Amino acid sequence: MPLLTVRLPGNATLADALRKLQLTVDDVDADFGLVAVDPEQNLYALRVTDTAAARMATNGQGDVEIFADPRIEPGDGEPKPYA
Repeated sequence: MPLLTVRLPGNATLADALRKLQLTVDDVDADFGLVAVDPEQNLYALRVTDTAAARMATNGQGDVEIFADPRIEPGDGEPKPYA
């Protein structure tokens, strides 16, 4: 799931983010929730579906940035071959 950042008023909730971004609960990872990345800047992050990210990129939400969110796992110290 892509990760996006958005500026919201202080103490924003996931419901606030959904309303501002015109998303539904099915568009986001509700378990991840809304994470305050930089509270002083009112910057929050949430994970969205690929479809929602594509829709937001197309619709041009001015204060939203979308990032890839690759899975990161602990390694066993052995180098892995590239797929």
